[in-house]
Formats: sequence, C-alpha cells, structure tokens
Amino acid sequence: MSAEIGLKRWHEVIENGSTPEELAGIIHEDAVFHSPVVHTPQEGRAIVVAYLSAAGNTLGNDSFQYLRELVDGENAMLEFQTEMDGIHVNGIDLIRFDEDGMITDFKVMVRPLKAVNKVWEQMGAMLEKMKGS
Repeated sequence: MSAEIGLKRWHEVIENGSTPEELAGIIHEDAVFHSPVVHTPQEGRAIVVAYLSAAGNTLGNDSFQYLRELVDGENAMLEFQTEMDGIHVNGIDLIRFDEDGMITDFKVMVRPLKAVNKVWEQMGAMLEKMKGS
C-alpha cells in the first residue's frame, strides 16, 4: 500500500515540473539514489533531490512518458521512454517507499548504450549548472 500512496505523490511532483522543493517533500532524509552512470550510490535527501531534479530537467521533456507500472507492496517499477537530441531512451525507475509513502530508494536503469551516454552527458551538464546556481 505504501507504494500506491508514494506513486500518487511522485506523479503529482512530475506533472508539476519536478521542482527541488516538491521533490524534497516526497524523499526520505536517508534516501539512496542509484544512477545509471555513477557507480557509487548517492545517499541523503539533498543529493537524491539534486539528481532527480536534474533528471526532470533533462529526461523530462515533451516526449517523456511512462509506459508501464508494476506495484508490489513497498516497491514500484515504472518503465519510461523519452527522446534526447534524436536518441530514443528507454528506461526503468525502480522505487522503494517507506510506510508513509516517502521514497527511500530510487534506482534508474537506461538502455541502449547510446542513450546511457546521452543521459550521462546531459545529466552531468545539468548537475554542473545546478551547482553554479
């Protein structure tokens, strides 16, 4: 049930533009983010919000859409697709929620390889830009 509550909040935040303020309201303070391009898990609300906000600004363009959702207890898997600079990106968000519907673990997987490279390029640029703000 926690995933159903959390997913509803997640979709609301996405529809509102994935602002850091709204993301912080649904991310547990000890959350962990697993990037498709960074080996080390990123720990803590601030860094998870930064990565998800950057993703919202790069992946979350007009072509972004969720294709499928699977929910099981505290876990949800969302398959997505989008296009970045003419490259088709297909991926999965694997999200774990706590009993209050807060995100505790967020893993992103992306395919094919040229999509991974494009995500790495644009996410890196967006994270650098956000540091400078």
